[in-house]
Amino acid sequence: MDFERAPQGAYCELADLLALRFAARQVNVTSRRRALSHLAGSNRASFRGRGIDFDEVRSYQPGDDIRAIDWRVTARTGSAHTKLFHEERERPVLVAVDQRPGMFFGSRDCFKSVLAAHLAALVAWSALEAGERVGGLVFGADGHRDLRPRRSRQSVLGLLSTVCDYNAALRDPATPAPGAAELLAKLRRIARPGSSVFLVSDLSGLLDEGGREHLFQLSRHTELTLLHCTDPLEETLPPPGRYTISDGDQRHTLALADSVLRRHLGSVLAEARAEREALLLQLGIPCIEASTTSSPLALLRELYGGARP
Repeated sequence: MDFERAPQGAYCELADLLALRFAARQVNVTSRRRALSHLAGSNRASFRGRGIDFDEVRSYQPGDDIRAIDWRVTARTGSAHTKLFHEERERPVLVAVDQRPGMFFGSRDCFKSVLAAHLAALVAWSALEAGERVGGLVFGADGHRDLRPRRSRQSVLGLLSTVCDYNAALRDPATPAPGAAELLAKLRRIARPGSSVFLVSDLSGLLDEGGREHLFQLSRHTELTLLHCTDPLEETLPPPGRYTISDGDQRHTLALADSVLRRHLGSVLAEARAEREALLLQLGIPCIEASTTSSPLALLRELYGGARP
């Protein structure tokens, strides 16, 4: 399988997710790169304290430990400066993967549900390679399953197997998907303070009023990153014409030749995108955009690539 290309198909294969273990060595998700500061909502919130890993020098502020004063910089600048260090602490990695019916959609290479599975696999394998405990939460039409963080290959295997089970269940969802607020509340309960949380979803319903408070509270106590799964058909209109769409059982035709209709739909898409970006900026949560037409490996490598500490 070529991991430099977008995933393929409507369903994910466990063998492909396992093979990503070797590709994930090119990614280090346990260290937030400064590249994330350019993303919507990013507010780099590292835990700091007295440790062995130097972070930066900044102006002395009341309450700072005087033992950390950098006397060389202080003498050079004429004002007191202090050193900051990254505190040594364990940071479990939780991967929350959306496999609700709304993710069962795609217009090009793969469905959003498959894209989410590949992103989750890369994050999980990368974290395990860095020696972190890995766990997660998988949610779909018939509920959810949480897996407690453990530092073992079996924990990642369990997570990916669960993702595949929920993905296969999208063939025939038996019940309506649970509410987004309920799922985020569950994620808050299992995410301990200081954890690194990756939420892989198309964000449907998660930014509604019921979910915003959960996301905000989650971001206050954990290092939360959103991996937003999108499809080109959800972001921009295709060329004018008639298009047949299907949910697997029924077929419908979309007539997108009318110029008035196209302007209206284009305006709706643009407004929704602007509202989403403004809300994430307000919440202070970084969001990585991932498309069904691009390589998850290339995307994460661009942001999180480089040598491991």
